[in-house]
Amino acid sequence: MKVQEILEMLHPLERRVIPFLRGGVELNDIAEKSGMKKIEAMRALQWLENKDILKIKSVSKEIISLDENGRAYLDKGLPERRFLEHLDGEMSLTEIKERAKLNDDEVRIALGVLKSKYAISILGNRVEATGKKRELLKDGFPEETFLKRLPLNVSDLDQRGKTAYSKLSKRKRIIKREEVKLKYVDLTKLGKEVISKFKKTKIGDLVERLTPKMLKDGSWKGKDFRRYDIKINVPKIYGGRRHFVNQAVEYARRIWLDLGFKEMTGNMLQTSFWNFDALFQPQDHPARDLMDTMFIKNPKYGRLLNKKVVERVKKTHENGWTTRSIGWRYKWDEREARKNCMRTHTTVLSAKTIALLKKSDLPAKFFSFGKNFRNETLDWSHLFELIQTDGIVVDPDANFRHLLGYLREFFRKMGFEKIRFRPAYFPYTEMSVEPEVFHPVHKKWVELGGSGIFRPEVVKPLLGEDIPVLAWGLGFDRTIMDYYGLNDIRKLYKNDLKQLRETKIWL
Repeated sequence: MKVQEILEMLHPLERRVIPFLRGGVELNDIAEKSGMKKIEAMRALQWLENKDILKIKSVSKEIISLDENGRAYLDKGLPERRFLEHLDGEMSLTEIKERAKLNDDEVRIALGVLKSKYAISILGNRVEATGKKRELLKDGFPEETFLKRLPLNVSDLDQRGKTAYSKLSKRKRIIKREEVKLKYVDLTKLGKEVISKFKKTKIGDLVERLTPKMLKDGSWKGKDFRRYDIKINVPKIYGGRRHFVNQAVEYARRIWLDLGFKEMTGNMLQTSFWNFDALFQPQDHPARDLMDTMFIKNPKYGRLLNKKVVERVKKTHENGWTTRSIGWRYKWDEREARKNCMRTHTTVLSAKTIALLKKSDLPAKFFSFGKNFRNETLDWSHLFELIQTDGIVVDPDANFRHLLGYLREFFRKMGFEKIRFRPAYFPYTEMSVEPEVFHPVHKKWVELGGSGIFRPEVVKPLLGEDIPVLAWGLGFDRTIMDYYGLNDIRKLYKNDLKQLRETKIWL
């Protein structure tokens, strides 16, 4: 870009700081000499940096500056000066305190300082000045000279300055030492050319905006307009949108809908009957313990409305009913089944949906998305609550290869290339597999849920007859971590505003 074009696109704030630019100049100096606010000067420097006119260099320094008492003493004098100025002949400490308007702490400090300089002699409760009084008041106190020089860089202190700093730092709120970041300017080759030409070229006031009034009355004619800088950085605008997890859920929901599935919905609060018993999970199974399940204290029990299904499930647990199974061979307890809990999986919706199906509804395909709750140990791949997507295919002609095909298609559309299935065990499916995908950051295979074909002990009590039902329950939170570049599942719900703004849209 030509130097003249740069001059014609300079903002008024940039034109105000340019006369004060030189190599090594600091931001505060520029603001002071140009009569600008610090934030205005900083903004102008950033714009000039975008044009490659200068580079802004940040340097951290330890600075000694005046504190609350230090500013007051700089105005009215240190306690030792005021003490000595008001000491006339032999006086009591009370008289001096009142005359000099000192507090007890300041009197104590003044006595110590003046005694060390042999400026006073103490006679009991009375004080008298020595011959050094006039000399000391005339020459001044080194600490006062030090205060007048502040602020100072710690590295710039000479020996006298170090001594004064050491003494003053022992007093309350006179000086403070803090780390500050200073902004310095380094001019580029282009910057030196621009500044040189700026000083030689007279640039008048450039019109910043073309207004409707100017167009109407023709006053724009003959005006010099400031050039647009189309390369300048502009503020980022963050439009309103859904939480990135919800975006991914909507995308995955569309996958199942496009595959011909209907959505199942239901409450997060369920009875243990639907959460466990209907899925042929025995009442003494470890997963039903408080270590895994969050039971509800009030109301502790729910109602079991479908008595026909309840009776079938009871007999299946106790002796296998008509499923050709021997069941779990224990006394099934309805009270245990009525316990309310936060659902531990959305497979509970699959069980309730199957129980409502009629033979005329078949074949049928359903899916669900929902929050589930488990008393997990919190780590990079586990949360107390998780989103799960479940699915069932109820079809007399369905088989295990169809199950793997549905899962492969879902994970492929979710962006995973490496997918495998590992044999597994679940109380309610046989055959059973766990789908896994390869995690590129942790360099390990990550299990994303369970799947299989529902056992007759699940299907027949709910549906009335044994028909193949393909079923899966997939942990959705882990599924979307790779897309968002997250290696810790806890970051999904961090509620970090910067993260929410900058996370990419799900595509």
